Amino acid sequence: MSKKQFKTESKRLLDLMINSVYTNKEIFLRELISNASDALDKLYFKTLTDNSDIKRGDLEIRIAADKTARTLTISDNGIGMTKEELESNLGTIAKSGTLAFKNDNELDKDDMDVIGQFGVGFYSAFMVSKKITVLSRAYGSDEAWQWESEGLDGYTVEPAQKDSYGTVITLYLKDNTDDERYDSYLETYTIRELVRKYSDYIRYPIRMLVETQREKTHECTCDHDAEGKCTCDHDHDDECGCGHHHDHHHHHADEVFTSWGQETVKTFTKEQIEGILKKLSEDTAYGMVLRAKGMVAGADGQWIYFDMVPEEYEVRDGAPEFTGRICVIGSKLAEDKLAELFGL
Repeated sequence: MSKKQFKTESKRLLDLMINSVYTNKEIFLRELISNASDALDKLYFKTLTDNSDIKRGDLEIRIAADKTARTLTISDNGIGMTKEELESNLGTIAKSGTLAFKNDNELDKDDMDVIGQFGVGFYSAFMVSKKITVLSRAYGSDEAWQWESEGLDGYTVEPAQKDSYGTVITLYLKDNTDDERYDSYLETYTIRELVRKYSDYIRYPIRMLVETQREKTHECTCDHDAEGKCTCDHDHDDECGCGHHHDHHHHHADEVFTSWGQETVKTFTKEQIEGILKKLSEDTAYGMVLRAKGMVAGADGQWIYFDMVPEEYEVRDGAPEFTGRICVIGSKLAEDKLAELFGL
């Protein structure tokens, strides 16, 4: 299939955005997670009107890194896109599929809080990618389509295969340079930190496939003294002198990031908030807390802002930008215990 060209103004915008507007490259992950969250919101909204049996608890975002292929994949089981929507939402850089959806459904902010836009935000991924593919199948459709682009030279949209509705975005990372190490975006620690930093108000689980390493034990056949200690000279941490090698088995498991959030009119003191944050950082009974953030009413009539990451927190006077809002993001969060801790 022939490659389609971006419009002249879209090319100019893409070039401008990559080179100057978005100087902080890591925010691409925030944009893609926001888009995935939008797609989940759209599907959930649709199921409320078509009597579907899909529940909010079924919806999720997944992140997977392949260090060998040097790809980072962000997928969701949201509403997906048709061929026309792929071209409309992605073919014109400044187009906002989310905004069009809200306008078509006459939604106001209270009906549906969508926080991202396909358009400029999506294209921020080109700051770290030399090629991007978007595989999507719209909810209720049997057809799947793949959009592919290497940037300014245009894009293609071709028929594809996908077992279920939703969207899979695959980033083929740029080669490392003296100034930029793009491989860092494939590291579990980096991804976890970016999710913590930028996506603390995402209402859906974010699952990430992580690799753990476990040493394979063996029976040493060397000579041992009376206390059972080996008497040979080789290093047992590497390769044993008697010929065997200490193998490592790699295991994969899902690490699930979820967020717990509440709106409240309850008042707090700064001392109470500091005590709560200290418990969150020290007591694993509440889960593995990566971040706690919020703005709550103070008992003295002022607003209190707080922000906590592991081993560090800030509590100060604030303005009601997120009135009475508390959010905790982490893994294996104990929601009942969190509610009890905040007295909600």
